[in-house]
Amino acid sequence: MKVIYFDNASTTPLDSRVLDAMTPYLTNIYGNANSTHSIGRDAVRGLDDARATVADILGANFNEIYFTSGGSESNNFAMRGSFFARGDRNKLIISSIEHHSVLVTASELEKLGANVIKISPNCQGELSVNDYKNAGLDDCFLACMMTANNEIGTIEPIKEFASTCKTHGALSFTDCVQGMGVLDINVKELGVDMLSFSAHKFGGPKGMGVLYIKNGTPVSPLITGGSQERGKRGGTSNVAGAVGLATALKLSRENLNEKVEYIRSLRDRLKNRILTEIPNSTVNGSKMGVPGILNVTFNGINGETLLYNLDINGVCASMGSACTAGTIDPSHVLKEIGLSQEQAKSSIRFSLSSNNTIEEVDKVVEIIKKSI
Repeated sequence: MKVIYFDNASTTPLDSRVLDAMTPYLTNIYGNANSTHSIGRDAVRGLDDARATVADILGANFNEIYFTSGGSESNNFAMRGSFFARGDRNKLIISSIEHHSVLVTASELEKLGANVIKISPNCQGELSVNDYKNAGLDDCFLACMMTANNEIGTIEPIKEFASTCKTHGALSFTDCVQGMGVLDINVKELGVDMLSFSAHKFGGPKGMGVLYIKNGTPVSPLITGGSQERGKRGGTSNVAGAVGLATALKLSRENLNEKVEYIRSLRDRLKNRILTEIPNSTVNGSKMGVPGILNVTFNGINGETLLYNLDINGVCASMGSACTAGTIDPSHVLKEIGLSQEQAKSSIRFSLSSNNTIEEVDKVVEIIKKSI
């Protein structure tokens, strides 16, 4: 049975061209990038080239790019680092629909004395900058607003958010894990102080991410004991991972508009067929979301059972964030946009990429109808 992979928001397959770029740094160029001998110098050149590529694509400076193990670490880095360098301000403002790596970290910082304020979205998952402003940015050390929601795909007003934070002297941070690779991201145009993303969401290797930190932003080190990443994140550099991330990011920008339109056409076909042919189905999130995410509530259907049926028939999908897989609680995002617990447990997230086809979309619809 050929597997139909509609779970690209959880992870994407490693692009063969990315693997080719990484292979030399997994074999012949195996040196520690901090070593001064020839193999070490070859490794650091690969690391520097990767950092330069990422910086150029994002519109950042070379020394504003910090390599990490992924989005969750980058989010922790931004939040914990700004907390311990916060000065007199003590307020942390986040949205209630952030990824769990942001929500849980906020709870941990609250135990350490931070005053945490949560902003709720509207029924489409859209966040209001005015709500952040009204929450009190004047005594806020960090405000967090994700670029695009990982469960329903809603895109948030990051540029306006960053500008408002700057006006009130608060640092702005956006989790861009679900936006990178499908949105044209430029940190200077957005105006944010910090931005995170992860390579495996756009054809790169798992276990590799980036935190952009604007020069001059007060952030304490995340991992001490090493001079790597300019003393902010100690530990032997993952050179192959950095090269893979940079290669995948560069490839994701090739023909970006065409790929986005194609993915959106697949998503819209899937959405329209489901809404037309499957009774009591509703779509969650904003119409202006990222192109590949479609979150559907099949009212009256047990989502977990439906997911198992899809899997048995060769379709990979999910009930939400992969980081919460195995939990019995329904999606916090769906509850925050007004769905009941029963509705949230009846919802499935389909996430498509440019590797998917119209034929796969049509086959998935038929499998859903048969399973229901």
